[in-house]
Amino acid sequence: MKKVIASFLFILLCYFSFSSFSSHENEKYTKTEELQDVNNGKKLYEQSCIMCHKASGEGYGTSFPPLAKSDFLNADTNRAIRIVIYGIQEPIVVNGKKYENFMIPHKDFSDQDVADVLTYVYSNWGNNKTKVTAEMVKKQRTKK
Repeated sequence: MKKVIASFLFILLCYFSFSSFSSHENEKYTKTEELQDVNNGKKLYEQSCIMCHKASGEGYGTSFPPLAKSDFLNADTNRAIRIVIYGIQEPIVVNGKKYENFMIPHKDFSDQDVADVLTYVYSNWGNNKTKVTAEMVKKQRTKK
């Protein structure tokens, strides 16, 4: 009888150990996935960016710069983060072309929103696939 109880307890212990490990691994996966939500980034892009930068990221003439294959964007992620948060009012040069229009700030975006929309932009249109995190945004929010 002691062997049966001991075997049962051993099996029970193994079951809880493996199920706990499995749920911990799933939790880690979920947290990793939360770092960059490209679907949220796409939704935010479509709500807030598409009017000026187009669905293709090509921008409009000399008014709004392209995000597609953008040397300006790909050169400095921290600058891109600050531009999304604070906007920009000075002229910039993108892919050899001068743009003098302004961009409105998106101070209403959470750190995660900024990370998601920029990860979406960096993941598309020939950009460098940078993964922007909320922590990166938080660091830039204190700078200007």
